Amino acid sequence: MREITLRIENMHCGACVRRVTQTLEKTGATVEEVRIGAARVQAPETLEDATLLQSLDKAGYHAIVEAAHA
Repeated sequence: MREITLRIENMHCGACVRRVTQTLEKTGATVEEVRIGAARVQAPETLEDATLLQSLDKAGYHAIVEAAHA
């Protein structure tokens, strides 16, 4: 597993945090922490960063990878 830190736009409330958490978990990532504006997840090596970003985009949240560590 590798740790990925995401910067996420358009998160304004607790409902947004829940939706982002659910969206990330559906990709197969393990959510470590989600707070307004950011998320930290554990992702399998086979899960591409683009998959996480595309899933969030579809849910209405633009995100970028700030850091990824093996």
